[in-house]
Amino acid sequence: MRIRLAALLLLALCLLPCPTPARAADLDAMIGQMILAGFRGFSVNRDSTIVRDIRERHLGGIILFDYDMFWGNGRRNIKTKTQVEKLIADLQANAAIPLFMAVDQEGGKVQRLKKEYGFHETPSAADLCAGGEFKVRTAGFMVGSTLSSVGFNLDFAPVVDVNVDPDSPAIGRLDRSFSGDPEQVARCASIFMGELHRAGVLSCLKHFPGHGSAGTDSHKGLTDVTGTWSEAELIPYRELIQGGKVDMIMTAHIFNAHLDPKYPATLSKKVITDLLRGQLGFKGVVVTDDMNMGAIADEYGRREAIRQAIEAGADILLFGNNLAYDEHIVEKVHATVRSLVDDGTIPEARIEQSYERIMRLKASLK
Repeated sequence: MRIRLAALLLLALCLLPCPTPARAADLDAMIGQMILAGFRGFSVNRDSTIVRDIRERHLGGIILFDYDMFWGNGRRNIKTKTQVEKLIADLQANAAIPLFMAVDQEGGKVQRLKKEYGFHETPSAADLCAGGEFKVRTAGFMVGSTLSSVGFNLDFAPVVDVNVDPDSPAIGRLDRSFSGDPEQVARCASIFMGELHRAGVLSCLKHFPGHGSAGTDSHKGLTDVTGTWSEAELIPYRELIQGGKVDMIMTAHIFNAHLDPKYPATLSKKVITDLLRGQLGFKGVVVTDDMNMGAIADEYGRREAIRQAIEAGADILLFGNNLAYDEHIVEKVHATVRSLVDDGTIPEARIEQSYERIMRLKASLK
């Protein structure tokens, strides 16, 4: 797999600098790699919409869920270990460029692979970090080996939000933060990430620039942390980036007037390009939090949100397709990005920039 990925990356990078004006197929492939989406189903075939998205639109990644939030009941993609392994294998079999196969497997109250489906569960981040480094290492190893055993190669974890407000509905109240001490958050996250890497699974830090002080939930609407956020929440990111261990970072749908008086972090060039890439020196892949979440979906139109996220510096647009559902979401997002390039709103060079970052990360997979 590593040889195949490296060869694909080399071919792609050889093609990209070519100055020829008409490279429609290349552009469509690059755009597809910038989309990571969810779908409904426990199995797929050649006629499945998600398979057509992989084959025809070069979809870059897929996220699996065990619960359908839109319906409020019922399972989504996950029944058993055997079923998940086959589903992932069938999806990958249709991809010319291997997919990011992602899942939220943090532990505690946020883990999609549960005991009832035949998987190992792990404690919450808060419990792990309080229990000491060995407990964190053991859980990281368990999560990494569990994911890799069925074909996942990307975990949307660990959470590196600092537990500023223990009553924060999306973080503190769910025990998703390692600690209220940013240095301890960085230490525990580093250990957890290291174990994921040993299993061949990529990690994703979330939620930049810090969701731990938020008094409301960005799933439901715009969250303003202007009066509660502090620069101490950047410490885990700064230390982990300097340590060279960060594969991917997820943005937060939070508004902070001190960082950007106009846009939330996911749509902010001041936050993603100036702060994360410029001041903190992150050169890897940036993924948005779910673009279907209320903080974005209810405040901005899809085209405007997509435009602003890409212009801000995001590399991958995440549409979990679970809070709201649209079978053709990948087709619509792809067409939107393509139109933004075709009409000159977004330069093709900006798409190439994200594509190169994504391909470099995929080439690191085992």
